Order: sequence, then C-alpha cells, then structure tokens
Amino acid sequence: MKASLSWLKVYVDNDIHAQELADALTMVGLEVDGVIDRYAFLATVRVARVLEVKPHPNADKLTVCRVSIGTREVQVVCGAPNVKPDLVAPLALPGTVLPNGLELSCNKIRGEVSEGMLCSAAELALGDQAQNLMALDPALPIGEPLNQAMQLADPVFEIDLTPNRPDCLSIVGIAREIAAIRETELRIPDQSIEEQGERRIEALTSITIDAPSHCPRYTARLLTDVKIGPSPFWLQDKLISVGLRPINNIVDVTNFVMMETGQPLHAFDFDLLAENRIVVRTAQQGEKFTTLDGKERVLDPEMLMICDGAKPVAIGGVMGGANSEINTGTTRVLIESAYFDPVSIRKTAKKLSLGTDASHRFERGVDPDGTLKALDRAAQLMQQVSGGKIAPGAIDAHPQKITPPSIHLSITQTNRLLGTDFTQDRMAALLQSIDFKVNKNTLDELQVQPPSFRVDVTRPEDLMEEIARLSGYNNIPTTFPMIPSHGGGIELAKQVPFKALLKDLMTGLGFSEAITYSFIHKGTVDRLALPADDPRRGTLTILNPLSEDQAVMRTSLLPGLLEATQRNQAQKNMDVKLFELGKVFIVKADEELPTEIETLAGIWSGARHVDTWLNQKADCDFYDTKGSVETLIETLKINDVRFTQLPKDQCLYFKPGHAAQIMRDDTCIGLVGQIRADVIDAFQIKQNVFFYELELAGLHAQLPANLQFRTLPRFPAASRDVTLIIDQGLETQTVLNGIGKYKEALVESWSLFDVFEGEPIPSGKKSISFRIVYRSAEKTLEDEQVNDIHKRITDRLIREFDAALPA
Repeated sequence: MKASLSWLKVYVDNDIHAQELADALTMVGLEVDGVIDRYAFLATVRVARVLEVKPHPNADKLTVCRVSIGTREVQVVCGAPNVKPDLVAPLALPGTVLPNGLELSCNKIRGEVSEGMLCSAAELALGDQAQNLMALDPALPIGEPLNQAMQLADPVFEIDLTPNRPDCLSIVGIAREIAAIRETELRIPDQSIEEQGERRIEALTSITIDAPSHCPRYTARLLTDVKIGPSPFWLQDKLISVGLRPINNIVDVTNFVMMETGQPLHAFDFDLLAENRIVVRTAQQGEKFTTLDGKERVLDPEMLMICDGAKPVAIGGVMGGANSEINTGTTRVLIESAYFDPVSIRKTAKKLSLGTDASHRFERGVDPDGTLKALDRAAQLMQQVSGGKIAPGAIDAHPQKITPPSIHLSITQTNRLLGTDFTQDRMAALLQSIDFKVNKNTLDELQVQPPSFRVDVTRPEDLMEEIARLSGYNNIPTTFPMIPSHGGGIELAKQVPFKALLKDLMTGLGFSEAITYSFIHKGTVDRLALPADDPRRGTLTILNPLSEDQAVMRTSLLPGLLEATQRNQAQKNMDVKLFELGKVFIVKADEELPTEIETLAGIWSGARHVDTWLNQKADCDFYDTKGSVETLIETLKINDVRFTQLPKDQCLYFKPGHAAQIMRDDTCIGLVGQIRADVIDAFQIKQNVFFYELELAGLHAQLPANLQFRTLPRFPAASRDVTLIIDQGLETQTVLNGIGKYKEALVESWSLFDVFEGEPIPSGKKSISFRIVYRSAEKTLEDEQVNDIHKRITDRLIREFDAALPA
C-alpha cells in the first residue's frame, strides 16, 4: 500500500518528519518498508535562465537556446512557443528520469546538440499545462535544483500490511492511525451531494440480487449529462502519487475513492446496459466473459457475475467487462458500490489468476457499512469533474445485514497477558481513538463494539492487540517467564558456554558442524536395525509433516549424520568428519510429551588425514575415532575415564567387537564404534563409518567442580617399558587400569604403545607393550629404586591377569 504524505495531510495534521512518522506507523503494526520522495527526480532539474534564442537551422518549429544554469552555459533545442530570452524555466539535465519514464541524455536533434530539455509543468508532473514551458519565479536562484528552489517534497510511504488490516488499504485508514498516534482529529471528507432531475433512480433502473450469500449488499447511483475527458490536475496528481495511471475523469474518480476510502467502485456506461438494470447472480458452468484487459475468461458456478438484463457485464469484485466500459461517448454513468463475500472473491481471483486492486480489498473484507458513503463521495466528485447531474435517490439492495460484534474485555486479563498496568480509562481512550464504541460494564470490564470497517476484530484477544499496538509495542515492559534455572538437565546459565566450548573443541579436532532436521522418515528406525523393544522406536508423529521424509521426531542423531555422509559421498567428497550438537526426542509410555535429550554426536568416514606428500594415504579406523573422543574428554579435564568393550547384545547398530562404552566409575557417558555393514548399506554408503555419541547432561556432570594448580616438576622422570603375553579376549584397558589400582606414589603416568597377535605369540594370546613413567617431586630417582617399583608392578600384573613375559 502506497500513501503520499501530501494526501494524508488532507485528513490529518502532521508536523513530524516523514521518517519519524514511518517509525511510529511501524510500531503500531503498519510496517513501513520504505519512504521515497516522489520529487527526488527534480534534483537533476535545475532553475535555468534563457540567454539567447535562435532559429534551428534544420527545423522550422524548433529553436536553439543558450541557457545559463549558474555555473555554466548549455545549448538546448526547444520547441515550446513561449521560449524567449530572460525566461526562467526548469532545465532537465542528462540523466534525469521524467515521471513518464523517459531518461534524458545528451544527443543531437536535427544536427544540433541538446544538453538537456526545457520542461513544461505537465512533463514534470507539476501541473496540466503541456504546450508551454513552465515559467518560474525570476527571483529563484539560477542553477539550484528545482525541488530545493521550490521546496518540493512529498514522501511516499510503502506500507507492508498484514492481511487482517484491510481498513488500512486506504488513505483515510492510514490517516486514522496517524490521528491516534498524534492524538489529533481525523477529518472525514465531505460526502454531501446535490441531486438534480425529476425522475428518481428507482424509476430509471433496478438492482436484483439472486446470490445474496455472495453479495450481501449492493448500492448504486446514476449520473446523467456526463462529459468524459481528462481529470483535473489535482485528481491526476493524487493518483500518480500512489502509483496509479490517470485514464479519464470518471474512471479516475472510482480509483480515487477506492484509494481514499478502501471501497472499490465500478462505473458502467448506463446506456450499454441491456434493459438499464443490474442483476447479481453466479455464473453458469463454462460461461465465457471478456474482461477489460481483453482476455476471455471461462467461468464456473462459484463465481459472482454482475449482469444487465441480457448478459454479464462484470466479474463481481474482480474486473469489469469491455462491453460496458466508460468511453468518450458516455453520457450516463451507473456507479456500483457493493460488499462482496471475501471468500468468494478470493476463490474467483485465484482460479482466474486475476488479481486486481479491487479483488485485493474485497477478499480481505471491506467495510459493509461504507458502501453508501463511498458511493456518495464518488457521485459528488464525478459531478464536480464531469459536469454531470446526480439523479435523485440511491438504490441500496441489502438482503443480508452484517452486525458488528459486541465484545466484553476484562481489564485484569488484558494487563496479565500484555504484562502492563493500564487503567480502565486508558484502555477505553486507546480504543476510542480509532473509533471503537466503548462502555464501562463494571470496574474490571469494558463492553466494546468495533467499527464496521474493522472486520478483523471479533474477540477479546483482538482488542488486547489493539491496546498493545496503540500504546506502542516498544513501551510494553520486558518481562521474563517464571521458570527454574535448573530443569533436570544442564543448568540454563551454563548451557550456552558449555555448548560453545564443545563446538570449539570439535572444530579444533578437525570435525565440521552439521545441523540436520529434527524430523526424520518413519522407517529410519528400521534402517538402524533397532530391536522392537528399543526406546528409540517410540517416535513422536508430526501431525502435519512437510513430507514423508519428515514425519516423526528423531530419536538419534545418527540417521541425520549418515544421510549427510551419503550426500557428501554422492558428490565424490569421500572424506567426511562431521559432528552435531542437538536434541533427540524419546517418547515414554506414561508421559504425554517426549523427553528431550541434548546429545553430542560425531561421524568419521574416509581418510585418516588430508592426503599430502607428507602423509601416506590411510583410512580412518576405530582408534582414530576413539582418540578424538579421548582428546575431547582430556581437554575437558575429566579424569579416570575408561573405554570398555560394548557387549554384543548392546551392539545395536555397531559392529560387534568394534565398539566401546565410555565409562567413568559406573556411569556410561557415551558410545563409540564402527557402524555395522548392513546399516551403512541401508543408507547407501560404500565405505566404513565410525560414530560416537555422548549425552550432554552426563558429560557435563563429570566436569570437575574446580581445577587445582600443580607446579611443574623440578626433577627428571624415568621410564620403563614392559611387555606381557595375555589372553586374546582380555581387554587391554583392564590391564592398564590395574596399574592405577596399585597406587604406587612414584608412578606418574602409563600408556600403551603396541599390541601384537600372531607368530611367535601362541594362539589365543596377544602381546601388549606399555610404558610407565616414574618421577619424584623431591629428588632424582635412582635406577635401583625405579627397577624395584617396576618389578613389583610387573609381578602383580602377571599374577592378577595370568600373564607371562616374552620368552
């Protein structure tokens, strides 16, 4: 919706800057997308003085003028009859875009260079004089831009209206909002008319409504002795200011009143109506009709037609027909002003792919009580601009009355929902400022009747919205919901920094963050080969899914990451390292809502590292993925974490023997392992995939409460290696954990550096080698002392795990 400030000022006083007004309109719900000065093009039109006029050597009706624009003189070819020396006139320089869309350039006219164009008032849309140059006040400074010299500025507001505000699809509607903002009066245009003639309209025509559900109200007036011609400048200027093209005085009035009041109108050539009457009915199946744009339309029985005594003459609420349009020979005009059913108009416009300014308003809902007012306004203006006579009386066919609702508004409830403390009087004043009728029922209740043009207000919540926007959304105090800071998961104040830390660590480990949909295909749990009793089969179904692929809430992050891997590899990106931090949704039988579990998951497939001349190409494996998780946990300063083999019956989508539980004490905080071949086949992945998942709440719970500084060691360390032969089925981690259980004070650390199976190791056995580091904080250790401790640890390991030393 476009509205020029000059037109708005006809109905409401305004003394604030256009941008400030735009901000105020936005804050009451009328979002202003932009403010454009429609006279901005005059910045390249200068006040110029004609110095010399000579005949054009190659054209009888043209002259060559020497023109001063202050700083320099230019040559201009001109054809205006009133050009003469000392005339001060507007000169449009090259680059100027005139209102008719013409962009000027420096060119030759009949062989003579013309560095611009001396303009008439009509060419600059500043008047209707087109033959002569626009004579300016000689006192204006030569060379100054015309918009500055004449103080011309008319900001045009581009307003993005929501569908529930059809009342603001009019200049008066927007002016009403400004009047409420500025707390001033709204000036409604005069609608008084002077009826002439002896025969009343009822004796000249009739209106028959055969489809009252589609057309609850239809009003009409008749003008005679009309003279068709161009509109006066003021009328054309108003239409141009909002982007409409003037056509003729009668049609321009219908467009003017539509923009002014929001009520679409239509003007028929009365003498082209068969039997001089109107019949409102629905179309017949397959009926054809040619609209004003010259296109033939095929109709159906749901479409409303405006007909005369023999044929259709308009598609109701959408567009008129070529068989009854106003033309230069029109002398009698029938004006239509009606209220049509919004749903009917919407369906018709969509089916015919025919959106018009009229249908845009009708399908949102016009003022059912404003039809007669708009009709009188149009008749008044048509009489003024065409010299016509208004036949006495108006026809008002009104088979279905529309009564505005009466709404009870609770003061307490309004303040509770808005978070405000408005008094009853304040609420009443706000509503009355936009023409709502308000009565006080009790100290805590208002009885409100919205005006007929506010078809969107039907319930108390609508009134609350009006109070909120009129008081200013930015004036409503900010409040926060009363919720506990700790809800069973990570404390809210700690969630954000902890998640940010995890993301930084994961990217530092070479993983890229993925964000996948929380919705998955219902059959995804089958592709994961989950058993029937697995809780992750209890998916929550979406009531209105976007597609079958997003029909249920996810119960694991694995499907989304597998699909991301497949998409990457389908594009020949075979090396994938992704992580995701998101929620999974587990439905429990005794709970209405799902349990939301924050999870960190990662996936690795393809190369171990970037293939360069420094590195030999190698695929990643279980230990690479496990190492990433270990590094993450160590960086979080979580100690005493161990990885134990995941039992075979728990390897749901993991390959048995290639998966581990991540344990701290007796708490499992995550899983890591290789995805089974049948699962990656189900996701159409052609190479090994390794996956890990950690529950955020469990991981966060293991963070140390505080960190203690330890001084750097002053004395050197001593290390010893040991190799043991143990059973093949014994977890190496169990042996390493044994070293920690012995509580040797001088043992600083220990780590595995080799595992070997095969000859000469006996069948069913494996060789493990690890290094133990010894250090004292008080002195340098002697070899004999280190050897004694090392032998004692080795002997205990041999006894406890039935191990042997290599031969």
